[in-house]
Amino acid sequence: MSYPLFLPQKEKRDLYGKAILAADIGGTKTSLGLFELRDGVLTLLRETTVPSKAHATFEGIVTQFLETNPSAPYILSIGVAGPVLNNQVKLTNLSWELDGDRLERELGITHAVLINDLEATAYGLTGLTAEDIAPVFDPGEGTLGNMAILAPGTGLGEAGLFWDGAAYRPFATEGGHSDFAPRTELDLELQTYLKGVSDIVSCEHVVSGPGIYRIYRFLRDVKGHKEPAWLTENFKAGNDPAAVISHAAMRELDATCMKTMELFVAYMAREATSLVLKHKATGGLLLGGGIPPRIYPLLREELFRRQFIQNSQMTDLLEEVSIRVILNSKAALIGAAYFGAFGGDF
Repeated sequence: MSYPLFLPQKEKRDLYGKAILAADIGGTKTSLGLFELRDGVLTLLRETTVPSKAHATFEGIVTQFLETNPSAPYILSIGVAGPVLNNQVKLTNLSWELDGDRLERELGITHAVLINDLEATAYGLTGLTAEDIAPVFDPGEGTLGNMAILAPGTGLGEAGLFWDGAAYRPFATEGGHSDFAPRTELDLELQTYLKGVSDIVSCEHVVSGPGIYRIYRFLRDVKGHKEPAWLTENFKAGNDPAAVISHAAMRELDATCMKTMELFVAYMAREATSLVLKHKATGGLLLGGGIPPRIYPLLREELFRRQFIQNSQMTDLLEEVSIRVILNSKAALIGAAYFGAFGGDF
């Protein structure tokens, strides 16, 4: 499936011989990629990924990456997990504050532009191939219309793509911070448990990597589910709890982990429903971020789509929405590069 995106500078900007530095900044990791435009196509020359919290500043990461570069890139385009306003952002799950004008001055780069990381993911669809997208549900012919992207990882990112009749126009949202809506008695108990940490329980509190661990601890500490010794040792060893839990669930190694992922998948599906309905995303739902590719077998099971189409009045519409997973972990990095090359009005 092709995704024609509206790129306003496609025919206007002369980037011949000029490098584009793209960045994808998340709460867990930061990726940098140096791109060059060749025959209208962006080519990745080199890249690196580093732990975000191991570095005091983003500028330090860029400076280190460019030490062997003979000249500064012409454009720095950054996809960042947070609300971008006036080319500035305070990251949601990281203690960095970025300002495009300051980055230009300090790094000696002609243009520095910031966009939300999910908006970058949407632009990244331009550079993906069929092998980078995997189906969860395909209704066949499908319907043209808006699309939506839901991306759980360290946080919960959400974005939309408005269909203007000829092309898609990506836009960012902060929908992941809307309130978690309990549906069952168990959901209400979970919400009460989470209110012990935060007065307002958002969707991100449950539909994210940390959310998986929160659900697990609720089942263990409140509902009395048992934790085997081998699982305790895995947590103590410093392994990512969400990865440990999802791995154990997919291999049916532990009942509590399986119940955790059952709830996680249900909550993810319900939030996907809300996102699709609010955007009237008849063009399809895309699942991105770090978690969906890792739990793809769980998403292919009946639970996700059954929860997704449950609605008081819009089940018929939801049944016709295609659902796909973005497998390429570089989608946001590629998208940031495309936005820097063709999208930004600068």
